[in-house]
Amino acid sequence: MTAAAPPHDPPWREKPAHRHWLAAEADALTTIRQRIAAGTVVHADENPAWNKLHASFAMQRINHQDGYSIDGACTNGAESYFSRLRRGELGHHHHIAGPYLVRYAQEAAWREDLRRVSNGEQMHGVVGLAMRCRPSVDFCGYWQRAQQAA
Repeated sequence: MTAAAPPHDPPWREKPAHRHWLAAEADALTTIRQRIAAGTVVHADENPAWNKLHASFAMQRINHQDGYSIDGACTNGAESYFSRLRRGELGHHHHIAGPYLVRYAQEAAWREDLRRVSNGEQMHGVVGLAMRCRPSVDFCGYWQRAQQAA
């Protein structure tokens, strides 16, 4: 799913990935209806949770047992995002859960959004954001809290 870039997103993103944490796919229906413009064709897999979207959107469904892309229907964008998130957990994060789950999802979305942007441009964007932003309320003192708990 994509939406217009919020004001805090870097200017090189035209349509960044939309990031939400929900307990189950069925919980996403309200968010989808609020965020996706009328007239949009929604691509979804065979999960029955998406059946209710047929009343609101033109749908293209894909059964992954039959193929990954059939008659233009595919969920490759979502599959790519989740693949990046899983690779991050197995690689550099080692564990994704708890209060920072949305941060991991945001990083995976950032990587997915900018996968075709050069490393130099990505670095320039990150440094520019870091220089303009105040300290993070989530991560300021993170290491000190971990030492105090031990």
